[in-house]
Amino acid sequence: MHHDRPLPLDPKLAIALGSAAALGALALQSNAAAKRAERENPPRGHFVEAGGIRLHYLARGEGEGPPVVLLHGNAVRAEDWVASGVFDALAARHRVVAFDRPGYGFSERPRDRIWGAEAQAEVLAEAFHRLGLDRPVVVGHSWGALVAVALGLDFADSVSGLVLASGYHYPTARADVAIFSPPAVPVLGDVVRYTVGPLVGGLIAPAMVRRMFAPLPVPPRFTAAVPIPMMLRPWQIKASAEDAATMTLRAASVQSRYGELGRMPVAIVAGSEDRIIDIERHSVRLHGAIPGSRLWAVPRVGHMVHYAARELVVEAIERIAERTAPGWTEVDQMVQA
Repeated sequence: MHHDRPLPLDPKLAIALGSAAALGALALQSNAAAKRAERENPPRGHFVEAGGIRLHYLARGEGEGPPVVLLHGNAVRAEDWVASGVFDALAARHRVVAFDRPGYGFSERPRDRIWGAEAQAEVLAEAFHRLGLDRPVVVGHSWGALVAVALGLDFADSVSGLVLASGYHYPTARADVAIFSPPAVPVLGDVVRYTVGPLVGGLIAPAMVRRMFAPLPVPPRFTAAVPIPMMLRPWQIKASAEDAATMTLRAASVQSRYGELGRMPVAIVAGSEDRIIDIERHSVRLHGAIPGSRLWAVPRVGHMVHYAARELVVEAIERIAERTAPGWTEVDQMVQA
């Protein structure tokens, strides 16, 4: 008498099936966590259609001064400018608009183009027009400075001046580019972003944030405004990875053009103890390349200069808004330690 027995499962196949099931469970978990983060941190601003995508932005103030646009760095969102105090300080005299850059916060980032600094600048220039922002002063922090520079170089009619804070401007070898770029790779990156990416990100994000603020402590208002679960949504991990992957090539491609920015007032602000971007290699060198630019090198302050030296950053923006572009000044006495 014969008894049907199941054929033994090939060990390699068993491992593959088990791995697929585990990855599937992680993907479901990551997606649920991302949706939960969005429910707990809903959009507080408005939306505008530009360049075929929907951008989320915060807006406040009217004032007599020229409008001011604030562009955030990698990993964070527009709320970063509110938490720093810069947003409200400027709103007393200006119409202030802080955008979620494409792929961050609640702004879209479809796969139909490579979202380098140029593509982001093109979309934002259209958004300025649609929102009636007549040649604003554009302020970019960190990666946002790359976009601000792209606006100044390629969409000069859309801006009246630039403030570049803690910016990356010259190609340098960076470990973080190699570490954070894999989620940008097609197909494989999608698997990473929806499975192990949020888990690994959850482990390294607190240390990364501490390094951003070092040598000063992380202020609780930042943690509240830019919660780590919002950073770890798979689609925002993709945006951060793509930005990390493209910034060195972008800097290399435009470094010979920085002199063109001398046609508009430019202020450069950076913390002397920035542990993310070396001030001498980037901000000081950029100051030398842009005729008439003003550089504020802020002592005892790191990458998040808009928190540690908020009043100085606001003053730099006001100086540019007044169309002044004096030469080199180092303003130690104005800095809040």
